[in-house]
Amino acid sequence: MAEPLKNSFGPNVIVAVADMLAQSQPDFDREGFIELGSSGFEELELTARARHLSSALAEMLPTDRGIALDIITNSLGATIDESELTGMEGFRYLPFVLFVAEHGLDHFEQSMTAQYELTQRFTAEFSIRAFITRYPDETMERLRLWATDDSVHVRRLVSEGTRPRLPWASRLPQFQADPTPVLDLLELLKDDSEEYVRRSVANNLNDISKDNPSIAVATATEWWNDEPNRRRLVRHGLRTLIKEGDPDALAVLGYIADSPVNLASITIEPSVVQIGDSIRMIATLDNATTERHDVLVDFIVWFMKADGKVRPKVFKGKELSIEGGDTAVISKKISIAQHSTRTHYPGTHRVDVQINGVSRQGADFSVVPGTAPNP
Repeated sequence: MAEPLKNSFGPNVIVAVADMLAQSQPDFDREGFIELGSSGFEELELTARARHLSSALAEMLPTDRGIALDIITNSLGATIDESELTGMEGFRYLPFVLFVAEHGLDHFEQSMTAQYELTQRFTAEFSIRAFITRYPDETMERLRLWATDDSVHVRRLVSEGTRPRLPWASRLPQFQADPTPVLDLLELLKDDSEEYVRRSVANNLNDISKDNPSIAVATATEWWNDEPNRRRLVRHGLRTLIKEGDPDALAVLGYIADSPVNLASITIEPSVVQIGDSIRMIATLDNATTERHDVLVDFIVWFMKADGKVRPKVFKGKELSIEGGDTAVISKKISIAQHSTRTHYPGTHRVDVQINGVSRQGADFSVVPGTAPNP
């Protein structure tokens, strides 16, 4: 079993934060901060630990939050050169990010400076949202300037921080209602030189599609062209609508809902599977016409739930072209082991095949209790 994520944000983070602040402000009470930050720390999960240290910062830094923000900004280490941040090293900056969001709102310029620096070492996508809400015009104008910044991390903050449904963060209901201000920023970033930024733009478009599907499709239609990076962005940005079989989203990618390609057969191997094992879904498609047709194929697995009802989950299959008179075989293996995001229950399950957004009824398989220990 994987080690809990919070273990990577342990007592060593408290010491690291204390050392950074002491170097920035020689009279900072390093030992007092460590003592305060350590009290009750072990019992908390990762995010709660970061908030606990943010509260300790509020207690130990000057009550003049402008001065406190300067101390934090001056304490930061070297910027990250890599395009994409990996690992847990950057999480030591999370207490600073939370402090800016909670205690920096009355100091706009100093908070903007702090977030500009923090996002080049970790991310300020969580804190910038508080400023979008308090200072919508000023913050969006600043983000517009940052969209052309030399730092890839600053440019990514522009798209990631404005996501209407950013994971682990509060939503931005004003952008859920009207994403136009966000789309104005995404226009500046959709052809960014870094995939790291373009992927964030796609994630933002995907967020928009959940509340405003027609706007997302219209935007994707404007963006779609023959350039590979642009196509990859649009596909990723429409992924939720594609999984749902939205005909307008599929049309952007060139897939027609009334495809003449048929599901000739589907096989589930094995047809009876123990929890902890896996199955393979094998679908045979038949193009009985004389013309070639492009198809996007997904598998829909109807999983049994604790209440005895089945609910669907879409698994990505394949995009392919089938010549007239030809057949094609698509297979996909999925795990029936217990996961943190999916719990399996015994019973009859069904697999349907979705062709260009239209579901074709497939076959059943049975799940029985497993004998092997689950991870």
